[in-house]
Formats: sequence, C-alpha cells, structure tokens
Amino acid sequence: MIIKAIHFRKNGFYTAPFIFGGEDGPENYDIKERYRGSLQNYLIDTGKEVILVDTAIPKGTPEEVPNENSPMFTGLDSIDYIDGLKQLGYMPEQVSKIILTHKHGDHSGRLKDFPNAQIFVNEDECCADELKGLNNIVSVKFKSGAFYNFPDTEEIAPSVHMIKAKGHTNGNSMVIVEDKEEGIFYMFQGDITYTDEALYRNKLSVVYEDLKEARITLDRVREFVCKHPTVYMGTHTPQGPENLEAKRIIDLNNPVETIPVGDITFKTKTGKYVCSICGYVYDPAKNNGIAFDDLPEDWKCPRCKQPKTKFNEA
Repeated sequence: MIIKAIHFRKNGFYTAPFIFGGEDGPENYDIKERYRGSLQNYLIDTGKEVILVDTAIPKGTPEEVPNENSPMFTGLDSIDYIDGLKQLGYMPEQVSKIILTHKHGDHSGRLKDFPNAQIFVNEDECCADELKGLNNIVSVKFKSGAFYNFPDTEEIAPSVHMIKAKGHTNGNSMVIVEDKEEGIFYMFQGDITYTDEALYRNKLSVVYEDLKEARITLDRVREFVCKHPTVYMGTHTPQGPENLEAKRIIDLNNPVETIPVGDITFKTKTGKYVCSICGYVYDPAKNNGIAFDDLPEDWKCPRCKQPKTKFNEA
C-alpha cells in the first residue's frame, strides 16, 4: 500500500483562538500565538485501485491577504491540485474512489475533475450545496458496524474504513487505513483538529456545527490513538505530511516540538474576501458593487452560514 500527500498551499498559519477556543472561548487565547498551516489532501494506492481522501479548494480560489489580527491564513498556492496529483505519478482517470470527509470547499472543491470516480459521502451531507450537480455520489450509511471504538463505519475497500465523525459538520467523517503488514493505522481527518497541537492539548476549534458531537469525536480519536499505533494526518497543517513521511506514531504524552511560523508574505488586496471555512469568494463586482465592509454585520456566508468574522481579505 502506498500513501501520499498532495500539497497545494503552504506557509499559512492558524492562531490559538481559532484552533483551541471552541469550548472555553477564543477570548482566552492570544491571537499573536500562531501555528504552522498548509493545505494538502491524501492519496491511497492499494495496489488494485487509487483512492483520494478529499479534493482541494476550488480551482482559481484567490489567496488570502492576512494581517496581524487574521485568525488564520490557508497559505500561498504551491501547485495546482491536479498538477500535484500528476507530480506524484497519478492521472485523474486512475482514481476510482474519493472519500469525502465533509462538504466544505477546501475538501470538496475539485470533485468535478473526477467524473469517473465514485464519491463516497456521509448520507447526512449528500444534499449539501457544495455537492450539487454531481451524479457520481455514493451515499454512505455506515453499515459495516463498529471499528474498534468507532460505532458507525463503512469499509470502502479492504482495510480502508470510512468513519462517522460528527461535529465539525453534521455529516463529518474521517478515514482509517489499517496496514496489517506494518501493524499500524493511518488516520486521515479533515477538521477534527486543524493542527496536531490541538490533538495533544485536547482542544476543539471554533468551527463546528455540533459542539457536543465534536467533543465526542475528539474523545474517540484520542482514545483510539492511545490504544493503537497511529499516524495522524490532517488537511490544514504540514504536520500531517511530516507524520506520514516519518511514519510518526502519535504519542499524546510526548507532543512533537512545535516549529515556529516563518515570515508571512503580504500581497496587494483585491477587494474580494474568502471564507476561511468553506472557500466561498465574496466579489463586490458580482454583488452589485457592495463592498464587503458595507455588508450588514449579521450577514453570513451564503454557503456555510459562517459570520463575516470568518472571512479573510484576498
């Protein structure tokens, strides 16, 4: 079995209020405390088929323009997602299955580039706006029973398990691959945590649809990694690919040393704003010339219903 990371944005950051403040409030954390951010998804080559876990941001999504008070910054484009796939030696037509962790655009943005692949989606998210127009969706009902301490699972391919992980969204899922030859597990998660520091510190982010369920999911993840040798791989942190490259087993009692965030590149503003949660782009030119700052304070993202505060300048 071959597992690879498909990189497409680098040199971003996430602040402590954003990644730790879900339960005890972002006001209890320092926004100047930053942790490395990036964007990547993952590929699983079983030897018989090629499976993707999520598919990047929509093509053409502009880079954000962070400032000192930005809660997060997804980073700078490093390569187009499909080009990144090809760079690993795979063509889009080789992909037979895609497992979607959740609906948000930074995970579902390139699904239309794989019309011949089956897209496995938690049945609770099949009707999401981000998935409209796709006729290759397979609704997952989690009928395979329990997988260790996770009660609702579906085996998508031999040893490739899609797991219900409600909280971040109501239809959130994750993936665990069991490598029986190596005796280890590979855990692919979307936004259960944005960085590994949140996993070690047992903290939830400020982005969730069901806080109670998000806590249950994180508790189950922590219980699993305590009992089983697990390589933990996230979407929003370079720690995911680093864990994969090193085959680093998560040890909650011995956190990996945090690497400081490097210099942030600032660019010219375009007047557009990007939702940090789902990738929706607010463009004044497409909204009767109304500047983002002039929108009502209770205005929300048309796609994921997050408030204005979750948008970054582009």
